[in-house]
Amino acid sequence: MKRRFLVLAFVISLISCKPFASAASAQVVNPSLKWSERMALSEMLRFPDPTLFDFHRNPHWSYTPGLVLHAICKVYEETDKQDYLDYVYRYPDKLIREDGSIKTYKMADYNLDMIKSGDVIYYLYNQNAESKFLKVMDTLHKQMDGQPTTTLGGYWHKKKYTHQMWLDGVYMAEPFHAKYARSVVEDPELQAAIFDKVIRQYDLIEKHTKDKTTGLYYHGWDESKEQEWADKKTGRSSNFWSRGMGWYGMALVDVLDDLPKYHEGYGRIVEYLNGFAEAVVKVQDPETGTWYQVLNLPGRKGNYLEASGTAMFAYTLAKGVRMGYLPQKYLAHAEKAYEGMLTQFVSVEENGVVNLNKCCAVAGLGGNPYRDGSFEYYISERIRSNDPKGTGPFIMASLELDR
Repeated sequence: MKRRFLVLAFVISLISCKPFASAASAQVVNPSLKWSERMALSEMLRFPDPTLFDFHRNPHWSYTPGLVLHAICKVYEETDKQDYLDYVYRYPDKLIREDGSIKTYKMADYNLDMIKSGDVIYYLYNQNAESKFLKVMDTLHKQMDGQPTTTLGGYWHKKKYTHQMWLDGVYMAEPFHAKYARSVVEDPELQAAIFDKVIRQYDLIEKHTKDKTTGLYYHGWDESKEQEWADKKTGRSSNFWSRGMGWYGMALVDVLDDLPKYHEGYGRIVEYLNGFAEAVVKVQDPETGTWYQVLNLPGRKGNYLEASGTAMFAYTLAKGVRMGYLPQKYLAHAEKAYEGMLTQFVSVEENGVVNLNKCCAVAGLGGNPYRDGSFEYYISERIRSNDPKGTGPFIMASLELDR
């Protein structure tokens, strides 16, 4: 029996990198479309194989495909164009075996980044309840159940990053885990236990990474205080990284979709989101509406306006207002940020393909070579165009602002 979702001529043209417009047209991305579609189509042209997001040479299960494909799922919801869903399906078609096992995934690594693609599988399972998708979600839940934790139950970012919580990890894992608990788990006690664990991650991040003076959040916290990047008194890293805070903002606004309002932690998440918004708009560049790589040091030599964090903040603020979590005043900040992205970061090629420039390629803490979390470290990481950590949030911000 043929699958319901076939790869249509549109996607075939993407794979061959031939224009899917008429042969007489030089445009491969229609400039009359909304920015969300224009960027989605541009990403599909850049990555005909969605397992290769982040410029990988070999298929891989990771968070960057999960991030961009989750955004493309939202484009499908908005447009009802089957081509987008067909494209998303190519990711599990290539990486998930019929028995539900995941190629390139190793649970023993206990890496929170590996959970993010669960959002895409959850979406596809609700489109077409294939048993292998349920098995994938069960596997990711099993990882969460065994994830090493700090003393009070905060997930280590990875098994090899002992005793450490990062802002990144909350976004990678908690929105999926909340979805799983709400829609997949049938045991009320297990469901309640998962919600409690989800809330605990935010409580611990608030306690250990939030700066009480500025309201901004440090990138990471080491409970053991053994890392070179960790303050010997607080265990916190030393700088406010734009995308790190962007991850956390999206984690706050997205998890509320699936947390039950009756849970005593729901109101705290809304409070955390409001505090986050208040702090982040104070460091928004007043001229461009965008944000700097290191948020609170705009005048320091080498610092620069950065695209991925800006896209994440625009999305967080716009969605927060739409959902009623944030006051209406924050919509103006989201709109200014979006205009700033269009003027500062976006370029369009002659064939209509859209680029998002000035994205930080990657940043982390520790590891080898060692990343010390200093200002000099954050501004020294490579800057590139069309990083999926920027294009995915750009698509989502575009949808939120209906641009």
